[in-house]
Amino acid sequence: MRGPSSLKQEFLKKWAMGLKICSSSKKDMTIFERKKAIKLSADLAMASTRIGTACWSRALIANASNDGDNKIIVSHILGSDEFERLKRASKASVMCCNKRVRSKKILKRSCSVSRSNKVAQKMVVATSIAKRLVKKQTQVLRGLIPGGESMEESSLIGETLDYMISLRAQVDVMRRVANAT
Repeated sequence: MRGPSSLKQEFLKKWAMGLKICSSSKKDMTIFERKKAIKLSADLAMASTRIGTACWSRALIANASNDGDNKIIVSHILGSDEFERLKRASKASVMCCNKRVRSKKILKRSCSVSRSNKVAQKMVVATSIAKRLVKKQTQVLRGLIPGGESMEESSLIGETLDYMISLRAQVDVMRRVANAT
């Protein structure tokens, strides 16, 4: 992984290019359209700094390129060669969800194992509550990370950390730009 300063420099360069393309594509933009253009160019610049190596960056690029209006911006920020390579790669690799399907009867039987010891029963209840909490928090995390719906738990944590580092770099660059103006 690159250092934070080179990540920020590359993000700023690509974000400025994206903003330039967005502003030249339409002269009279409403505030909503301007907000959407800033967010789109920032997301694409952030994803392109990872060069499609992270799942969240590929998901952001794929989501942006699905919209016909955004394809021009995506291809300019990424470069036409990189855009075509990522498009082919995303079509070739279809990610599937690794969800377990369980029968309700089997689940009930496994949870209602009779125990003679009350301490053991309390531990089983505490363990099941903890598992439910972890599962619920994992689902929330999957919703926050682009492309997280199709990730396993082990890769989700690594992708989350990588996404947080990139978001932090994005916030730092945007703060500096806002303070400079």
